[in-house]
Amino acid sequence: MEQERTPTDPHPHPHPRPSRRGLLGAAVAVAAATATGAATPTPAHAAPRSRTPTLWREFTAAPYTHPQIPYIGRAGFRTGRRPFPRLHPDRVHHMDIAPDGKTDAAPAINRALAEAGREGGGTVVLRPGTYRIDSLIHIAHDNVTLRGAGSTRTTLLATRSLTELIGPYGSRYGGDKSSWSWAGGLIWLCPQDRWASLTAAIRAKDWPFEGWTGNKRDEWETLTTVRPAHRGSWSVTVADASRLRKGDLVLLRLSDDPDHTLLEHMAGYGAGAKAYTWDDKTKLTSYVPYEWPVRIAAVDPGKRRVTFERPLPLDVRPEWDPRLTTHVTALTGSGVEGLTLEAVETPQSPHLLDQGFNGVTFQCAYDCWADDIVVRHVDNGFGLVAASACTLRRTRVTGRGSHHPYFCREGAHDNLVEDFRIDARTTPAPPGTQLHGINVEGLSSHNVWSRGHMEMGTFDSHRGMPFANVRTDITVENNGRHGGDASAGPLFGARFTHWNIRVTNERAGLMKIDGLAPRSATVGLNAVREFDQIDVPDFTGDLDARLELYGTTDAVRPRNLHEAQRLLPRR
Repeated sequence: MEQERTPTDPHPHPHPRPSRRGLLGAAVAVAAATATGAATPTPAHAAPRSRTPTLWREFTAAPYTHPQIPYIGRAGFRTGRRPFPRLHPDRVHHMDIAPDGKTDAAPAINRALAEAGREGGGTVVLRPGTYRIDSLIHIAHDNVTLRGAGSTRTTLLATRSLTELIGPYGSRYGGDKSSWSWAGGLIWLCPQDRWASLTAAIRAKDWPFEGWTGNKRDEWETLTTVRPAHRGSWSVTVADASRLRKGDLVLLRLSDDPDHTLLEHMAGYGAGAKAYTWDDKTKLTSYVPYEWPVRIAAVDPGKRRVTFERPLPLDVRPEWDPRLTTHVTALTGSGVEGLTLEAVETPQSPHLLDQGFNGVTFQCAYDCWADDIVVRHVDNGFGLVAASACTLRRTRVTGRGSHHPYFCREGAHDNLVEDFRIDARTTPAPPGTQLHGINVEGLSSHNVWSRGHMEMGTFDSHRGMPFANVRTDITVENNGRHGGDASAGPLFGARFTHWNIRVTNERAGLMKIDGLAPRSATVGLNAVREFDQIDVPDFTGDLDARLELYGTTDAVRPRNLHEAQRLLPRR
């Protein structure tokens, strides 16, 4: 097995990473610690007493169908594979342009990336130094990697915004907002045809949908209809398996019915979800049909049985017209590694008027990655837009301050952001600007943020009813605010989980979610209090949410919910 590289890490995690043996011990020896409920905060000078919550014991008994905790053990690139792939030496392209910070290197880098793509894949290597780029870098082909010498050694200096390079980008929902406030990147990983159609629509001011089925959401065809199945099932029975093959990437497509029972299901089916007014939430309802990209692990033609590489995120019911469909061509197997992307320092724009000095964005990408990447002085840092099964590892947002340091939207699923950092801003925030944090919205589900250190920002559930997302083992100075307009509907769907969260300023907002998020779990959170932005629940009545080990710091075991789920055997 190939050895994993260990490039210089400019932002080591502030807490020791738990060993595999320690996590496995926590996962299988759950009876060793049985205390639950509220506890006195642990004094700073004392080691926290390890405690295994009841929720963990429940979860290990039914990991794919637990009512409050989602299964995210296979989140990320190739269901969590480590290390990332290394291509054969004869497919490496070394750039011969001088990294002097004076010559525009973007054309040469993009030519090398395109050449590697035409050859079936390859790695474009950047030497140490600073490369000025006067246009964006586009990774458009499968199995192509852009690799620097390390984030402390190789820098791309971006001189122009996406507004300058592509044009103004308005919102398909109207108003004077700039969609560069939540879309696009100066390093943009997106398949060639999809990127061409997106940018052509932007230039024509025909503001597009940004997801898996094209600008008008009409670029798909049915492969087969699907028989009823339950959330957590790994396999489904289909009407016709003749067009399905092992390794295919397909979309599971679920439409809503007139009574909005699909949205109710995403919200946990409580009394509050049934009483909620859905019809006037026009932005939210525009996100439906729900589209879940997934790779086929096996096909049994005789039984018309199809097995996926991840379990179903939702029930499959006849009233939602379930079907497996095609999608726009995805980008797979590509990544960016070992560099800093620094934008020329400009003042942060007023809220929703960003010019598009954005960092690294994955769009219509599946099984792609970023590793050891720093972005500095950006409007928006790292984006996952209709991206699934991608891993962002050892990433950092730093500099003058960002609107969205991380954004996850437009039906992005099963992504993993681990060992991440958001630094405190280096200049004061100009009036009228906004800070979010680690954003998730637009029915995005089963995404994970793990082992993070946030010196600013918040857990930005941005309406659009994301569901079944996990934040675990994170330290946060909770000083950001969530966004989202009323037509986008609820902040939370069902099965949000916050597990082992350390809030340094004790602000409760969007951290302690048992009073906000239906069928959620808040486990291992230090004592917090309400101030600044205070929300009321979107749903009435009993939310069926769980709170355990509240008032503790680093006491919950297993410490990291994602790592512990990875170690559980598949059943």
